[in-house]
Amino acid sequence: MSLTSLIYLGFLACVVALYWLVSRTRLRSWILLLASYSFCAYVHPWFAGILFYSTLVVYGGARSIGRSARPTLYLGVATTALLAPLVAFKYLDLLGSTTGWFLGLFGAEMSSATLGLVIPIGLSFYTLQGIGYLVDVYRTRSARQEGLLSVALFMAFFPRLAAGPIERRDHLLPQLQASRSWDWSHLEEGLPLIVVGLLKKLVVADNIAMYVDRIFLLQQPSVWLLVVGSLGFTVQILADFSGYTDIARGSARLLGIDLFENFRSPYRAVSPSDFWRRWHISLSTWIRDYLYIPLGGSRVPSRARFLLVLLVAMGLSGLWHGSGWTFLLWGFYHAVLLFAYHVSGRGGRWRPKTRIGMSLAWALMMGFTVAGWFLFRSPSVSWLVRSLSHLTWGFSGAEWVAGAGYLGMMLFFALPLVMVWVADTLYLRARWIRGLCLGAAIVLIVLFAQDAAQDFIYFRF
Repeated sequence: MSLTSLIYLGFLACVVALYWLVSRTRLRSWILLLASYSFCAYVHPWFAGILFYSTLVVYGGARSIGRSARPTLYLGVATTALLAPLVAFKYLDLLGSTTGWFLGLFGAEMSSATLGLVIPIGLSFYTLQGIGYLVDVYRTRSARQEGLLSVALFMAFFPRLAAGPIERRDHLLPQLQASRSWDWSHLEEGLPLIVVGLLKKLVVADNIAMYVDRIFLLQQPSVWLLVVGSLGFTVQILADFSGYTDIARGSARLLGIDLFENFRSPYRAVSPSDFWRRWHISLSTWIRDYLYIPLGGSRVPSRARFLLVLLVAMGLSGLWHGSGWTFLLWGFYHAVLLFAYHVSGRGGRWRPKTRIGMSLAWALMMGFTVAGWFLFRSPSVSWLVRSLSHLTWGFSGAEWVAGAGYLGMMLFFALPLVMVWVADTLYLRARWIRGLCLGAAIVLIVLFAQDAAQDFIYFRF
């Protein structure tokens, strides 16, 4: 197991022990807040300053919205102020490089130098969470106003700080403010989630990533290698992100707090709408409630307007994931899928009525999903164009052997993910069976975890 994982587990154990040793709710809140800011500042101390700025914006904006006769103005000002760090740290380089490329089309020259700013940990996630908080205050005009300590802890709560889930005001805040006592169920529910999360990340995602990275570093990979690489990334990103979510939920559960479930077997989806009800649920519901529905959703008067709404919502969702045009293409791709299924009568909660129909719908959607992850993982648009314009099949010779070898190793390291799914499906309740499964997971982590673990994929966003 990597040193980073061991440090986090030691940090978590200290926080949990100190949290339950004190009984006063306010003192517990201060302990969690101090721990959260320590976690945020671990890589770079100034990360905590950006988080504190965002917290002050949310706190001040909420109070102004709740008390002012012009709440819309204060909502706009606070949202703009909250988005400013996200735009500065994440999108200035993209804007600069795109401007330089555009001017180059007309013969003008512009320096391609970039700022190379490091994105503060969790910035994308707590920015959306803060915007959601402000909009909820605006919509409800609630007289209830949380104090600065509560808002700060809501924004910074360390288990979910780095990569979500994106929590809501009415779900997380009451839990953070409640008085609770220790119960052994916290350990029984939290520890397995942490172990399973580490298994997904350290054994499945990190090992598969080695082969996926080799393929996507090639200048002109063959069709066969692109298929293998895309399939591998499909498994890697699920194991990586759901692994983080499991660790976050397990860590919070040790503190008696429930976080949103972010994944519900997304690769069992039979339509794009079904996929987004299962994948990154906290983000997809955020996009739905704070962007898609306010823009009109499916109730707009024309199909053209509906497609535009989907392109805006999913395009912004794609850009939220990263400052590259491949992410925007990925968002547009899913917007077109959602539109096509909707206009063909297979949107919303549509499901086939027969087993054969269900199987065909699943296979088609799985193909669409893998193709989408290919766009998502592509290093750049230029790499994407170059690769697709010089395709070779690669079904013979050294490329075939290399691809088959990579695929075999990926399938081997994906087995623990299948085992987790089977265990969840069978609802293994007996303590001795669960203990045996956890023991097996720990053995696999010890045997196959790399000494230097890779960062979680969503830490980059």
